[in-house]
Amino acid sequence: MTSRTPGLEPPLSARMMRATWRRLPARRYAVGWEPGLAVPAADGTPLITDHYFPRAEGDFPTLLVRSPYGRGLPWSPMYGLLFAEQGFHVVLQSCRGTGGSGGGFDLWRNEPADGRATVAWLREQPWFDGTLGTVGPSYLGYTQWALALEPPPELKAMVVQLGLHDPYALFHSDGVLRLDTALAVGAGMTYQHQGMTAFLSSTLRLRRRLRDTVMARPLRGAYVPALGGEVPWLDGVMAHPEAEDPYWRGAALTEPARAGRVPVGLISGRHDALAEQSFEQYGRLRAAGAETSLLVGPWTHASALQQGWPEVFAESLAWLRAHLCDDRSGLRPTRVRVHVGGEDRWRDLDDWPPPDRATVPSWYPAQEGVLIRQEPTGSRPLVSFRYDPADPTPSVGGPLLSPGAGPRDNGVLEARDDVVTFTSAPLTEPLDVLGPVLARLSVATDTGHAHVFTRLCDVDAEGRSANVCDGLGRLRTTGQDPSRLTVRMGSTAHRFAAGHRIRWQLSGGAHPRYARSPGTGEPPVEATAFTPVRLTLHTDSALVLDAGAGAT
Repeated sequence: MTSRTPGLEPPLSARMMRATWRRLPARRYAVGWEPGLAVPAADGTPLITDHYFPRAEGDFPTLLVRSPYGRGLPWSPMYGLLFAEQGFHVVLQSCRGTGGSGGGFDLWRNEPADGRATVAWLREQPWFDGTLGTVGPSYLGYTQWALALEPPPELKAMVVQLGLHDPYALFHSDGVLRLDTALAVGAGMTYQHQGMTAFLSSTLRLRRRLRDTVMARPLRGAYVPALGGEVPWLDGVMAHPEAEDPYWRGAALTEPARAGRVPVGLISGRHDALAEQSFEQYGRLRAAGAETSLLVGPWTHASALQQGWPEVFAESLAWLRAHLCDDRSGLRPTRVRVHVGGEDRWRDLDDWPPPDRATVPSWYPAQEGVLIRQEPTGSRPLVSFRYDPADPTPSVGGPLLSPGAGPRDNGVLEARDDVVTFTSAPLTEPLDVLGPVLARLSVATDTGHAHVFTRLCDVDAEGRSANVCDGLGRLRTTGQDPSRLTVRMGSTAHRFAAGHRIRWQLSGGAHPRYARSPGTGEPPVEATAFTPVRLTLHTDSALVLDAGAGAT
């Protein structure tokens, strides 16, 4: 785009938000704006698109940003305005069925074809120089992976920020609905593209009606008053809790990373609800020999795009300049950079998990609520606790999309009768955990069906217990004999300081983060009858810190 086609000034709201940001690079170019372009999908459906561009002579690479959340705040300043200021054409497009685009929104089925159609349109634009990148967070990451299924030759780089590639894993854990996430995504997908007023109103309505919604029997359909109407794709998500269900066929976009044909910069947060998807994609890209990098900050899904935005933007800009503009001056010297909790500092690493880290021994539960390193002999009942779905164990902090995410004081939670903890002696020296954490559980129940929520906490010198990482698994037992269950608790980068203690927390759920276990084996979304469950933990259970380092 040359100065002979100046376009409009970017939206005033975008310019005002831009003026509030600090610690961002200086503007290189004034920006022009072409709003409301109708880009035809393969079936002719109009996909409404805004074009931001530098007001300058010359060729500039193009960034494609496809979003179901609208093209207004905060997307117009964060992606349209900021990246155009740095010398990129930015094509900000509303996915079909959102933001004025035609057709109906589907959670994943339309994105590959619509992305390819948009690239075909780009090839016809006089300002397109044949060099294309993609960037964006959350579902905007999914639209990037969808384009990379059959990457066009023009696609030279991607930046997936806190990104999604597996919708099933976003909504379910071992067949259990991530209820809080489902409601948050339902509100976001339904209302955010309609503007901030509609989205904020929907969020307030959901908060007012949250308890009635999450305690309903059955859960399916109970969201309608809270979300202001039916959401067909959400009905489908809730009705299909098993990963092998044909409903989910083709939803998980793992193939682009396995193929490794496009350089991908990955950005996540230690408390992001999609962090494990970022770690998985990094592992696939590395295995494929692809050029990739990983930045993991001290962020939740929301805070990465707020307090963390200067770091996220700088990382994204450096990757795009390196691969679209042949300017590698801003790249980090190492492939991986992670923020380590507990010591509150960044570490540059050659890989993730770091291959030269020390093996951390497993920890075992013992009498009196003690966590020890000595492996037990045999399997004996250790402690029992009762989970009552009529008074479900609440969720506190963790990797949520909703407010309250991240590390929180777990003291009130751990004082409940339905939560058990095992705590180590004070550490005599710091202990680093860099990598995946898991729990190997041996548990019996009196009904044969239960959920087990397991959490790693850091207890400081004052006794405050803060969550580090966690996970939930579904348990099926036979008779009085314990069953074995492995629960993946995510990956973390955390230092337990000398004098701190390691705590292993266990309960029968975390509500409303996860749907309640009915105790009967009936799917939680369909259940109308609930029964309390008594769970008995056996001594041959283990907390495996840094499970990727060869711990057994």
